[in-house]
Amino acid sequence: MSSITTSVIDTPSRRSVERTCDDLSIVVLAAVSLIASLTFRDYGLGWDDYTHAEYADLLLRMYGSGFKDTGALSFANLYMYGGGFDMAAALLHKVIPLELFETRRLVGAVVGLIGLTVTWRLGRRVGGPLAGLAALLLLALCPTFYGHMFMNPKDAPFAVAMVILMLGLVRLAEEYPAPSPRTVLLVGLGAGLSLGSRVLGGLALLYAVIGLIPLFAAEIRGHGARDAGRRVAHVAYMLLPGLVFGYLVMGLIWPWSVIEPANPFRALTYFSTFFEKPWKEMFDGALVSVPDMPWSYLPTLFALQMPEVLLSLSIAGVVGTFVSLTRGDVTARRKSILLMLALAAILPIAIAIVKRPALYNGIRHFIFVIPPMAVLGGVAFAWGMNWLKENRPNWQPAAVAIFAFGLMLPLAEMIRLHPYQYTHFNYIAGTVRRADDLFMLDYWGLAFKQASDGLREQLAEKQEVPPHGRKWKVAVCGPQRPAQVALGPDFTIGWNSHGADFAMTLGEFYCRGLAAPVILEIKRDDVVFARVYDIRGQSISSLLAIPAP
Repeated sequence: MSSITTSVIDTPSRRSVERTCDDLSIVVLAAVSLIASLTFRDYGLGWDDYTHAEYADLLLRMYGSGFKDTGALSFANLYMYGGGFDMAAALLHKVIPLELFETRRLVGAVVGLIGLTVTWRLGRRVGGPLAGLAALLLLALCPTFYGHMFMNPKDAPFAVAMVILMLGLVRLAEEYPAPSPRTVLLVGLGAGLSLGSRVLGGLALLYAVIGLIPLFAAEIRGHGARDAGRRVAHVAYMLLPGLVFGYLVMGLIWPWSVIEPANPFRALTYFSTFFEKPWKEMFDGALVSVPDMPWSYLPTLFALQMPEVLLSLSIAGVVGTFVSLTRGDVTARRKSILLMLALAAILPIAIAIVKRPALYNGIRHFIFVIPPMAVLGGVAFAWGMNWLKENRPNWQPAAVAIFAFGLMLPLAEMIRLHPYQYTHFNYIAGTVRRADDLFMLDYWGLAFKQASDGLREQLAEKQEVPPHGRKWKVAVCGPQRPAQVALGPDFTIGWNSHGADFAMTLGEFYCRGLAAPVILEIKRDDVVFARVYDIRGQSISSLLAIPAP
């Protein structure tokens, strides 16, 4: 991991490779931008979308009233999260001709593209143009990240904020002990956006303190403890303007955090224990209460949901990082950079394994570790190609072909699953077809959008109208608000199936299969994501397969 050329290109052919990698990276970003612009409307609403839209309205009302209307500071528990994404979508909705939730999908795509771009630049800075291109491809073709970026208003923006902060920390290590104003600003921006999105952004302080130990140790050896301490104090002084800027950013997007200085710590305490009535989710074929998930929950799901090529290369990157820490020919600066990235990729998972918090909704709360995983994977790929160039040049085409094949596997699944990429399980798991009986797939109910569109189309084709004096009644097993938005004003929805005309159910364990005519099914890879039943004249006692929590 130490021999990667990051900037010095000494032959015309090497310069050509550098330009080619950068050009291909721009092509990848342009392709993702085009695809996102054509498909962002396909993504449905999740459980949290409607509530987050309400939170945005309250935040904007608070700012518009000069802080006289403070309803946002006590709304549900969302006041303990930042609302930057929600406010940006709400403001954009006022100026573009799109529906609110379409605008939210569009803003999600833009935020995701920012994350892809920053990941590319971070990979390029750490490992050179080839590492940057590989990191970009690994992240863009990670179905979990790609799927969440469209419709996850908390975890995807937080992941992007964290990778911005990581770029700032890497630049800080490179420029230590004299960080440039741009680096100071970037660290402050990343810190403000991260903490302003989720208080978990404070983990970056651990990445920095632990990750910079090799650099601090080298400073002590080279300059003595007193001079090394002075240089640390100088860097801290240089960072002050950036941290003040970050605090202002955090306050702008998370106003509750600055109402009282202790509020971020209150949020940390609140989220450190499970704060809702426990329910059960499917894990490895068993129903498990979310506060009692086994330590293997995250390792298992990462192993089964990450693309094989990302998984293997990121593991190689982590191993290479710890090997480099033992080598004398690797500079302390390089060790610190790689260690920070490795910590960003594995420390949150390790903490969760040890602390055993309540875990649910798959790995969505840990999406922020995927960009540093992609960067480590890109660096490992570049290192491997450099090693082959020096030792087995004839094997390079085979390595590129294997890498390309590894990327084709998740790409094929992303196309097949669209727009439910976030439900992806890799070929180790047997794809979603095998995983369906063991794990939850569409836990956010995105399939209700397609099911609702299909129901409306069938009713229009058959020219059916609701009974006189009322709207169509639909009993829903799954998220209610998203179903109502997707169905529109001509329908009323609820849990109660008595007297309903239709039933709309997710293909998850908690929804019963009904003995009623199936109007349509939403399927991917022979897995049912949602069904719509005609239950007119039927006596259906409940849509739930298990008692409600």
